[in-house]
Amino acid sequence: MSFLVYFALLLIIPIWASSRVKKAYNKYSQVRNSADMTGAEVARKILDDNGLFDVRIEEVKGQLSDHYDPRAKTVRLSSENYHRPSVAGAAVAAHEVGHAIQDAESYSFLNFRSALAPVASLGSNASFFFLIAGMIFSISNLVFVGIIFMAAAVLFQLVTLPVEFNASNRAMEQMVSSGIIRNNEERETKKVLNAAAMTYVAGALVALLELVRFVLMFMNMNDD
Repeated sequence: MSFLVYFALLLIIPIWASSRVKKAYNKYSQVRNSADMTGAEVARKILDDNGLFDVRIEEVKGQLSDHYDPRAKTVRLSSENYHRPSVAGAAVAAHEVGHAIQDAESYSFLNFRSALAPVASLGSNASFFFLIAGMIFSISNLVFVGIIFMAAAVLFQLVTLPVEFNASNRAMEQMVSSGIIRNNEERETKKVLNAAAMTYVAGALVALLELVRFVLMFMNMNDD
């Protein structure tokens, strides 16, 4: 029964977080922001206000494919957010610019996450190979190696949380101080940013639950 509950949580948590962000985004992507600024205009204004004239803004395909590329010094916004003057578009654009500001200020958690990225990528790809092989052949050392790799990937997701929350806080501060949003728009913008943040929380929670499960399995193997 406990395993059923566990797997139900692994399934429900990400679905709940994803549906929440889509609901908030779909709703506020239809609400025009009072500044009548597209996501691209919002991003450019905040970047310029912070002296980041060298950071570019590009349009990318897909929905919610927005991101900041620190290697190219580029904020990439999905077509809808790039062109539409919505509350959601402004929030997403400002959030991604928040990462650009973090990069410019050498924000410690962002630097730590960037350093972890190659290790986390390797850990994510290799962990299940060692874990499954260890389980099949009952070799606890292989399971232990898999747990180490998985722990690196989980650590990356945990470090991502302060990076994302800090970017959202910066986004709110910048939009309010620059007059991009006013009055009730602050509440609407927070709903979009908070919903997006929950996807990272859900992802980290699921990864942590998986790690704990394999640690317990490893301990049981050694007890036998």
